[in-house]
Amino acid sequence: MIDSIKTVAVVGAGTMGQGIAQVCAMSGYKTMLFDIDLTLSRKALAAIHQNLEAGVAKGKVTVEAKTKTIEQLHAASELTELKVDLVIEAVVEKLEIKQQLFSQLESINQGRCILASNTSSISITQIAAALKQPERCVGLHFFNPAHLMKLVEVVNGAATDPSVVLQVTDFAKSLSKITVATKDSPGFIVNRVARHYYVEALKLLEEGVADEATIDSLMRSAGFKMGPFELMDLIGVDVNLAVTTSLYNSFYQEHRFKPSVIQQQKVAAGHLGKKTGKGFYEYTK
Repeated sequence: MIDSIKTVAVVGAGTMGQGIAQVCAMSGYKTMLFDIDLTLSRKALAAIHQNLEAGVAKGKVTVEAKTKTIEQLHAASELTELKVDLVIEAVVEKLEIKQQLFSQLESINQGRCILASNTSSISITQIAAALKQPERCVGLHFFNPAHLMKLVEVVNGAATDPSVVLQVTDFAKSLSKITVATKDSPGFIVNRVARHYYVEALKLLEEGVADEATIDSLMRSAGFKMGPFELMDLIGVDVNLAVTTSLYNSFYQEHRFKPSVIQQQKVAAGHLGKKTGKGFYEYTK
């Protein structure tokens, strides 16, 4: 734990928010998890408890660490409860929603907290433009599953105060994460490079070159831990499409980032991956 940050609020109780809240609490931070649907926050806390129990069973988490982590976690029922040193938002990838959320939190905290976005591709500079103190807005991009993946991108917006960047970098390191600093650019580093892992795989599928399972198997045999379709199902087909669409528009509809029709159809049908039981593959509970 670092002195400048002792309390954390995570907004958004989806897969990412849940993982971020877990790693913050495990690292000793008093952590509040908020979602507009309180039942989602409670489900996320229950899932964290299950993760911790599984860690204990595997000998990776001590009973004492599990107990302390649970004590640090709390599901907030109102946004006004989030009076903290650091807010990390993990809500839907829509600029207006993120701006509105941060404006409310800036007012609630009277401009004294750091506002960090876990966005995969939306400009931190744009998010911060709606704030009275844009210098306190920064990108803190975790990767899924956040409690296991080591990398965190620290994104410096045009107005971000260097001292804020330093504070959140130290904070991420206190979570035992590996940090990489990046300027505010579409997709930052990882998602810009990785986009073609998905886009080209989808093109192969559209052209009938090979099916999902074959492409995934070949990519795993080449050294990747997961194939592109398996990974899209894990991340969420809708989330992956939103990031691709954001990069496509940010680069003025450059063809190499063009979203896939197949992916758009999956989202329209509600086949979003593991979270809905069906994506490119089918999953049983």
